[in-house]
Amino acid sequence: MEYRQLGETTLRISVLGFGASPLGNVFRETDPGEGVAAVHMAVDQGINYFDVSPYYGLTLAESRLGEALEGRRDQVVLATKCGRYGGSEFDFSAEKIATGFEESLSRLRTDYVDLLQAHDVEFGDVRQVVEEAVPAMRRLQEQGKARYIGITGYSLKNLMEIASQVKVDSILSYCRYNLLITDMEKAMVPFAKQHGIGLINASPLHMGIITERGAPEWHPAPQAIRDAGQEVVALCKARGVDASEVALRFCLDNPDVASTLVGMSTRGHVERNLKALATPNDPALLAEIAEIVAPVKDFTWPSGLEENWG
Repeated sequence: MEYRQLGETTLRISVLGFGASPLGNVFRETDPGEGVAAVHMAVDQGINYFDVSPYYGLTLAESRLGEALEGRRDQVVLATKCGRYGGSEFDFSAEKIATGFEESLSRLRTDYVDLLQAHDVEFGDVRQVVEEAVPAMRRLQEQGKARYIGITGYSLKNLMEIASQVKVDSILSYCRYNLLITDMEKAMVPFAKQHGIGLINASPLHMGIITERGAPEWHPAPQAIRDAGQEVVALCKARGVDASEVALRFCLDNPDVASTLVGMSTRGHVERNLKALATPNDPALLAEIAEIVAPVKDFTWPSGLEENWG
């Protein structure tokens, strides 16, 4: 396992991160016992970065991850989030940040987290996030309940706007760096280096588009993006490789990203992702994929409040 420094923090996290949202049955029903086994296997194989949120499974993911990490808490870098609690339930007030976080700690069976992140900040008012949410998170840090704090979201414009006004230790963005889009590299990487911020990348499969199963019905991308993803899957299959492994390895190869988060809930998921880590990509195949993707490359969709899009 390779580990990278998260910005200017003291945290060294595994380049392959364990996204715990599937433990909360976010995508489909999962077996709780298998989820525990997956967490244990991941820790044993050197994955030390675990990311969750009270939003995932409406607190179920946190509860299951807390159970799985019982007795192993000191072996991992644990991250959770605050501010988002349901599909359309957001509250970035100082009071809710504090009370909601205490509930998260209880579910996670710990008295602190290594990283506390404001979740999907493009759905909040920038002023409130800057003047209320982040200061409330800093107070939790001063109390020893969160070692570092960060923000997460889809809109790069919004993330950078907030981070230019108030100091954060990390930024997590999703669906902004993978085989279908690389605009995070153009805008966010220079910004993060300038401000000493650690970067975390999520959704290396573009929220399911680069899989044989394809995108879920709720996916916001238009059909052209979905079709390109399936063309990539078919090409990889013809070349005798798994598209999801190629896509993940593409993300892992970015040296400016501390960790790439992948959703896992079974030991099979852990094994496949570790295989991607051990298997270099073929440059010729990546060139063919780039040709397929070129007509739809770097397409984005609206997310959050309209003034925060971008």
